This record gives sequence, C-alpha cells and structure tokens, in this order.
Amino acid sequence: MTELTSALAAALPDGRVLTDPDVVDSYARDRTFVPPGRPLGVVLAQSRDDVVATMRWASEHRVPVVPRGAGTGLAGGATAVDGCVVLSLARMTAIRELSPQDEIAVVEPGVITADLDRAAREHGLMYAPDPSSYEISTIGGNLATNAGGLRCVKYGVTRDSALGLEVVLADGRVLNTGRRTMKGVTGYDLTGLFVGSEGTLGVITAATVRLRRAPRELATVAAEFTSLRDAAAAVSAIVAAGCQPSMLELMDRTTLQAIDDWKNIGLEPSTRAMLIAQAEGSADEMAALCGAASFVAVSSTPEEAAELIGIRRLAYQAKERLGQCLVEDVCVPRSVLPEMITTIEEVAARHGVMIATVAHAGDGNVHPVFVFDRGLAEPPEEVWTAADEVFRAALDLGGTLTGEHGVGLLKKRWLGLETGPVAAELHQGIKQVFDPLNILNPGKAI
Repeated sequence: MTELTSALAAALPDGRVLTDPDVVDSYARDRTFVPPGRPLGVVLAQSRDDVVATMRWASEHRVPVVPRGAGTGLAGGATAVDGCVVLSLARMTAIRELSPQDEIAVVEPGVITADLDRAAREHGLMYAPDPSSYEISTIGGNLATNAGGLRCVKYGVTRDSALGLEVVLADGRVLNTGRRTMKGVTGYDLTGLFVGSEGTLGVITAATVRLRRAPRELATVAAEFTSLRDAAAAVSAIVAAGCQPSMLELMDRTTLQAIDDWKNIGLEPSTRAMLIAQAEGSADEMAALCGAASFVAVSSTPEEAAELIGIRRLAYQAKERLGQCLVEDVCVPRSVLPEMITTIEEVAARHGVMIATVAHAGDGNVHPVFVFDRGLAEPPEEVWTAADEVFRAALDLGGTLTGEHGVGLLKKRWLGLETGPVAAELHQGIKQVFDPLNILNPGKAI
C-alpha cells in the first residue's frame, strides 16, 4: 500500500480496501470498451459509515472517487480515472424496510433490481422500473443513471419511483432528501437532482422507493413484420388507441437474427422486425392494431407470456456474441419513431456499419447498437461517424441523446448540442456547490 491508501485503510474496518493490481483492475471498468485509468485502490463499502469515512479521506487528500454498483453501465460512467479510488457499493444489499401498507421500500444501493421486485411481489406489489439488466444491475446504479427499461411506457423511469434518498456528500456529510409520503413539495426537488447525476454530486447509500400493485393478469402479444417501419407504425397505432400497454418493445432483423443464431427461435426469412406488447387483461385490441403484421401470437398462459418477453431480454447478450458493441439510447417523440427507425437503417447502409436496433418503442427510446470487431481499442471511424449522424438526427426530431443510459464518457462530445451554453453553465454551478474540489466521478456526465 502507498501512504495514501494506508491512511484510507486505517480509517475503515479491516478488509475494506483492496490494492492488489489484478483485483483492482477488475473494478476499473463498466460494460463498455472505454479504457480505464489506474486506480489507487478499491473500497468495498458495507455501510453508510464506510462511505462517510471514504469521502472524508478523499476530501482531505483531494483524491478522486468513482462510485460503482454492479458495473453494468453502458456509457462509461463507472470507468476509473487515474489516481482515483473506486468506491464499490455492491455489498450494501439490505432491504431495510418494505411496507405493504404504505407501498414503499427503503433499500441500500447494492440491492439487485430483480431481487427488490421479487420481495415486493410476496406482498402483491412490484417495483416498476425494469431495465433489461434487472437480474444483475443494482438499485444504486439505476438511480445514478435514471435507468428505464421495459415497463417505462406505463410506469415511467427510475426517477418516477424514487421518493427520497440518503446521500453522502463529497466532504462526508450525510444528506437526506425527499420523503416517504406519496406527496410532498417542501423545498427544491433534491431527490430528482441526484437521480441521474451519475455519481457526480454525491454517493447514494439508501433510497426510499415507490412500490405499485402488481397486475393480476397480463397478456402478451408478439407480432412479426416484413418491414421495420410497419412495426414502428403499429407502435404509434397502439398508443394512439389508448391501449395503455405496460410494455411495448421493438426488435429489428439484425437483433432477431443474432438471437435466432444463438437460441434457434424459428425466425422466418421474411421477418424484418418483431413487436412485443404486454397489457393487463385482454390483448386482442393490440393484436388487431398490428394489421400489417405477417404473424401475430397472443399468450394464453403466464408461461407463454414469460417466454415471449424472454426473447426480448436476450437481445443484448445475443449482440455481444457478434462483436464489440457501442450501445446507444436516443429517445424521440413517439410520433416520429418511424422516421427515427428509417434514419438508423439508412445510416447503417450508407456507412457499411452493422447496427442492431431494439427499442422501448412505447416511449420512443431507441437503442441502436453499433457492432464492430473485437480487439479494437475503440470503434473505427465509420462507426463514430454513423453514431454522430444518429445522434444529430434524434435531436433534429425533437429528441434527446440519452433516455436512460446516461452521458458518462461516451456522449460527452455531443452534450453541448443538446444542452447549450446556458444549461452547461448552470450544470457546472451545481457541480461546484455539491463538489467544490471536483473529486466525485470527475470528467463524467457534464
């Protein structure tokens, strides 16, 4: 250990600080290709007090701290920087409270998203945010990026389920934000400010989250289309008809082919897109609105419904089998989703780049995944050029650069196109208030 890390270890219980280079390296990156810096060490926090001690030490010695959950991020937000300490919150896994009467839970940041949902369902409730990585991603990471997922179309993103937070600030002070009531407008919305701040303003050590009544009956529709644009048009029709789906997911041919090559789902040669929709009660109206579909199936049992949704959850892993992935998540108004889908197809053809697209189509959140050869340090120039055109097209259509993955490192070069100079100045001012030494996840998000 260095003198610095020895002082950190002395401030924490035994075994909390790791400095072995090989072990530290395993905590230095997230799920992106972004090359990490060299950390001084890793803190395995097990309590709020561990986080407080770490931040006090970091503030005293002006050492950068990179908070980390499960490392499943897709924007480089948890990538280590040179000379930092990686603060892992993965061992803070307690569900401190689950109140069926108040329909809330108080959880630590290392709780796996699906584990919270399963705990809630024992009481007839559910935790609504549902990122595709819900079996491996953590609540803390979801809060840090304002994660979305498959059920956003009905229940919103993580911020819509976050009522209050316990946050350790850069200097080690503890701040409690928000409330445990359904309503509350006292003061500024600090909870909303921290959700989506990507670890740049504070370290979340607990969250009070809203639970919802679990639906008693869900029906699932899977529709195959010979045109991606027809599938996108069906999304618009379902939303316009007021069907209120709890899930409305779109996959293109490249994605479906990757899944079929892996799991043999019986993909037809003519299928260019698949739409998977889920709603409470009957799904017949949604099925009828897929008029241009070449095939439509409606689940008749919970097992069939789970099997259809399972196809969607295979998408990212299937694409990872094709090569390295630059995973993006532009979001556009639902009314222009067909135009956005068409643009992505045109960009892929123009630059000879493989783009596999999935979408949380019900809320206009499109995930174009740019696939390139393994072993490259970063995407080749044609991939960056294609990505640039996709991002600019989304903004031109009234959309945003990121719907749920965050800015991290990957999207910083485009951030100014969306925010503008006034917003950038305000962002920097807020950062200065919460982190005047710039030690919290420096160089990320803003």
